[in-house]
Amino acid sequence: MSDRSQGTGPAHDEHVKLARYMWLSLVAALITMGLKALAALITGSVGFLSDALESGVNLVAAIVAIIALRVAEKPPDHNHDFGHGKAEYLSALVEGTMIFVAAAAIVWTSVDRLIHPVAIERAGIGLVLTTGASLINLAVGLLLVRVGTRHRSITLIADGKHLLTDVWTSAGVLVGMVLVAVTGWAPLDPIVALAVGVNILVTGYGLARRSLAGLLSARLPAADLELVDGVLAQFREEGVEVRSVRSVESGRQRLVALEIAVPGTWTVHEAHELSDRLEAAMAAALPRCVTLVHVEPHAQDAPA
Repeated sequence: MSDRSQGTGPAHDEHVKLARYMWLSLVAALITMGLKALAALITGSVGFLSDALESGVNLVAAIVAIIALRVAEKPPDHNHDFGHGKAEYLSALVEGTMIFVAAAAIVWTSVDRLIHPVAIERAGIGLVLTTGASLINLAVGLLLVRVGTRHRSITLIADGKHLLTDVWTSAGVLVGMVLVAVTGWAPLDPIVALAVGVNILVTGYGLARRSLAGLLSARLPAADLELVDGVLAQFREEGVEVRSVRSVESGRQRLVALEIAVPGTWTVHEAHELSDRLEAAMAAALPRCVTLVHVEPHAQDAPA
């Protein structure tokens, strides 16, 4: 059995870079929450209020994400042989749960406002403030998703998708406010907010589902498994028999366990050299991959 961790550059530098993006998300959440809360206060719109609540969730989620990144980057210790990468899944799960809570609050407030309508005031100012906040969320959200995908950080991806969901929330609210201003029909405001709440619930479900899959040690994504198979195909051409492939994703780290068979006439040195080459090839194809190789003799060479 051989166990060797492979990385792609200094882990500390990567952590510092990802943390900077999360601080950017935190600043964006503070600004957008302030703008939307001001819009809700000025207009009395439940739609703007729901939008402000969503930004409040973004703020808390950014704080949780920064903490999760710090924990996930801790090196392996005597209690965590493969590091702390799954802390990122906990962060995304917390964020998904918070989205559910925000959506429930939005739905509750919307139903109450449907029963007890309130006139909207100074809608124009609210539209300007919310549009500005939405543009900030759009830019930061797209950036986080792109960087998170590049560095395999579910924390950044989750936070970026949350911000993009917030953009859709704001777009719905803006459309509702325009319709209220044009038609003068006040119930449109809570109806739009209600639709926004349902949309947020769907997003929260998606985040929670992916996080739970990671916490329950789901296998690598199909795209990664194709890369694994491509590496193994090279060794099959050398006569290596691949008996089993097991995998798991732990935050930005991957774990692949292989059971292979070689001729029984091989020496321990030859088997070890093969394991080293396999690990190196896997690390080249899959950054941050830990490969475990168990070598057995071919069936025809095994003792009777």
